[in-house]
Amino acid sequence: MRRLPRGPRPEKVPSLIASAATLIGLLDIAAGVFPRFRHSRIHALAQVLPGALGPYAAALAICAGVLLLLLAHGLRRRKRRAWRAAVVLLPLGAVAQFSYRHSILGVVLPLLLFGLLLRHRSEFRALPDPRSRWKALTNFLLMSVFSVGIGCVIVGTHAQRAVGEPSIAELLKHVVYGLFGVEGPVDYYGRTSWTIGTSLGALGLLTALTTIYLAFRPEHPAARLTEEDENRLRTLLAKHGARDSLGHFALRRDKGVVFSPSGKAAVTYRVVSGVMLASGDPIGDVEAWPGAIERFMAEARAHSWTPAVMGCSQTGGEVWTRESGLDALELGDEAIVDVPDFSLTGRAMRNVRQMVKRIERGGYTTRVRRVGDLSAEELDRVRRAAADWRGTDNERGFSMALGRIGDPSDGDCLIATAHLAEDETGETPSPYGDLKAVLHFVPWGPDGVSLDLMRRDRSADPGMNELLIVAALQAAPALGIQRMSLNFAMFRSALARGEQLGAGPVLRTWRGLLVFLSRWFQIESLYKFNAKFRPRWEPRFVVFRSSRDLPRIGFAAMQAEGFVTPALPRFLRPSPRPARMCPHQVSGDREVRAA
Repeated sequence: MRRLPRGPRPEKVPSLIASAATLIGLLDIAAGVFPRFRHSRIHALAQVLPGALGPYAAALAICAGVLLLLLAHGLRRRKRRAWRAAVVLLPLGAVAQFSYRHSILGVVLPLLLFGLLLRHRSEFRALPDPRSRWKALTNFLLMSVFSVGIGCVIVGTHAQRAVGEPSIAELLKHVVYGLFGVEGPVDYYGRTSWTIGTSLGALGLLTALTTIYLAFRPEHPAARLTEEDENRLRTLLAKHGARDSLGHFALRRDKGVVFSPSGKAAVTYRVVSGVMLASGDPIGDVEAWPGAIERFMAEARAHSWTPAVMGCSQTGGEVWTRESGLDALELGDEAIVDVPDFSLTGRAMRNVRQMVKRIERGGYTTRVRRVGDLSAEELDRVRRAAADWRGTDNERGFSMALGRIGDPSDGDCLIATAHLAEDETGETPSPYGDLKAVLHFVPWGPDGVSLDLMRRDRSADPGMNELLIVAALQAAPALGIQRMSLNFAMFRSALARGEQLGAGPVLRTWRGLLVFLSRWFQIESLYKFNAKFRPRWEPRFVVFRSSRDLPRIGFAAMQAEGFVTPALPRFLRPSPRPARMCPHQVSGDREVRAA
């Protein structure tokens, strides 16, 4: 007995429906753009429709097609809102196809997809993403270019109906005017002018409405670290913070957090362009990590986000891959200096030793203190100086950056400062007095620190960072610090092996590409800077679901780290809002408290 053919697997349904929506969207656009092709069998039936319906049907077909193209990505990500919009648009597109082109195919295909959407509606349960207003700007730019392109095709396909022989410039001007609902310089015979004007006006209106919707749509709140969450994380770090040097960075307040059912472990994250980025290892008891990872993956599935972890340790990577079914790839190495083993003596430290001595002879002095030991006035000066010396408009850092200095709750952080006595040459004094450079470290358990940021006055002598790192290492024993984590060096092993004798052509080519990219991303320079202090290298990994997700994860990580930031007009910039949690996260948090 032959088995009946089975339908597609449930996990493949959204992707197939998204592809079908793209195809139908293109057919709808083609139906509205190109002149009518009448099917003789239903031509008589179409004649009973009002004559004025044709131009409006053409505009409706174009708008429905464009919106279906925009919704295809949301359908692929199982978004409930995209499903609702598609269920409304498909019948409208079918009506428009029948009214304008009298096409049976244009009616059957949308209705078939409409039926599939209803049948598989349980597959589209993903919650909305947090609002990001830069999407409104992106939509405006893309829709403007798209609308002008479609408008040029509309005008071009009806050129034979134009009065006279308009030039290309006049046709383009007609398109631009039409998008704003204004009559252009080209005249047409019969009802063609009405059809073109209605279609162009609909495109312009669609561009405006979609942009306004994305800019001012009701907010689905982004997860933020609440005061209660921060206190719970600090409790976990007090017990288990020595395990991971990135643990304290979980206290960034622009991250969300999910706790294990027992509350003994947590994973912090940020959502960027549909990617749910965690950084470092889970916080808390290793035995409770699986529960936190399960909650993290459940949150990702609920929103159809792409899960990813940046910079986890080897132990963390093993737990992540075992518990979640994800894959791991070595991303680079973290430089860790063991304080008891550090010394400036020896040939290997000659360059650092000479640089430090030269700067000290120039009159520079250093001070290394806990944040809690600085006065409020000095903390304010350090904060203002660090912001002014940043060098970019945007704060950079995510996986190894705390994002603040001198917060009252961060009194155990470490600050190293370089000072130069003001001279008497009559030059304008610095607004920050004798302060010339700042290094900020966060705690790594009871006996370690992890480098957060390095800032210096651009007018100061080169070598400020080396001077302060050496000063911090020399002051560490008195402060009870036994280990210090420096910068993270991406692809360090490839850079190191690629310059060794006997390296193969593939490795040398890969190293050459990394050196080339270092012009923009400081890949090689960070490796060489860290290597000066003779650290031990600890590998760090990126955890991901599929290799095809890596480009998207990489772009999201660059956005999170501040290397890629869209420039927004002021009215589209997000305004500060009180911390709130997603509804899905709130319900999960209630379950944790009940447990």
